[in-house]
Amino acid sequence: MTRGNQRERDRERAQARAGNKSKNTKDDGLTREQRRERDAKALQEKAARKADQAAAGGNNAGGGGKNSKK
Repeated sequence: MTRGNQRERDRERAQARAGNKSKNTKDDGLTREQRRERDAKALQEKAARKADQAAAGGNNAGGGGKNSKK
């Protein structure tokens, strides 16, 4: 079975769609080191909040996954 030029047209369309997106979507003006420090701080704060919630008796701790009972 021949597809004519459909494959070539699809490739051109895919390249055009991919060309509209920038490769670096996280261009927030930070260096790699600054971004790593920011993310580490956010994770530490999140862990501290979760520990506080667990210490306060919140045994669910924001779960609600697959096996949570309704």
